[in-house]
Amino acid sequence: VQLQASGGGLVQPGGSLRLSCAASGSIFSINVMGWYRQAPGKQRELVAAITSGGSTNYADSMKGRFTISRDNAKSTVYLQMNSLKPEDTAVYYCNAEVRPIGSSYSTFNYWGQGTEVTVSS
Repeated sequence: VQLQASGGGLVQPGGSLRLSCAASGSIFSINVMGWYRQAPGKQRELVAAITSGGSTNYADSMKGRFTISRDNAKSTVYLQMNSLKPEDTAVYYCNAEVRPIGSSYSTFNYWGQGTEVTVSS
């Protein structure tokens, strides 16, 4: 199973970016998909998560600015980020709880490679 993230880049304060992360490989099902971020010198933190049924969870500082969504048919999760601030600068990682084909009822946690977001004027 692989997760491929894309969509990062340089944006001015107040701007928007949309991140995407597609899962591929021997996937039977995906439970929770989410986005985390890690700023320089800081620990990785949850940004947002979404279940296969569409229930969402956001970190407090992202509520109202970020929107997570997913396309189950494409095994893809998105993060729409609006009103970006310099403190949103970080490497953003996607995460998925996957039940691989042939794994019975076991699930495993997978990470994407990270996509860098820089908010600066």
